Amino acid sequence: MPFILYLLGLAVFAQGTSEFMLSGLVSDIAADMEVSVPAAGSLTSAFAVGMIVGAPLMAVLSLRWSRRRALLGFLVTFLLVHVVGALTTSYAVLLGTRVVGALANAGFLAVALATATSLVAPDAKGRATSILLGGTTLACVAGVPGGALLGQLWGWRAAFWAVALISVPAVVAIARAVPAGPPAPPPPRTPGPARSCGRCAHPGSW
Repeated sequence: MPFILYLLGLAVFAQGTSEFMLSGLVSDIAADMEVSVPAAGSLTSAFAVGMIVGAPLMAVLSLRWSRRRALLGFLVTFLLVHVVGALTTSYAVLLGTRVVGALANAGFLAVALATATSLVAPDAKGRATSILLGGTTLACVAGVPGGALLGQLWGWRAAFWAVALISVPAVVAIARAVPAGPPAPPPPRTPGPARSCGRCAHPGSW
């Protein structure tokens, strides 16, 4: 498996962690932002809604870009909104970063799935997909509780910084390893071997 697949999986891990990690930090965010606990809890809901709405929209938008440009655009946007989220003191801005981050996540995942299968042989596409989506599984098992623990130890903003930091290696890998142009079209189907038709001296194709 190309090493870039594991770094794409790392980015998916960061995105999956971000989606759910705030569920363990609601009370801290509410106290810091001076909002109600339900309002702080809506930050997770905003991310989920952004994923649902953004998945088809971002997939269509990315069709006009090369895969490297799309992956970099979505992942850098995701990284930057977490930096903004870690720095802001405004609940409205934080809520906006969750929606934008979800849109970037949806677009990145759509393009990453297509990229992962294009980087390997046909008989390895299933394994490549499992490596990429394994980032989501790992996020649920380790990333979400780890992010919540980090937020409880050093403040909820530390969890945002951690997600942004984890995304950096994938940004570098995409810039270096993913082809700049659009993917090459599949090779044309080769015709079957020529055989004699039996009724003439010229070979025919059955």
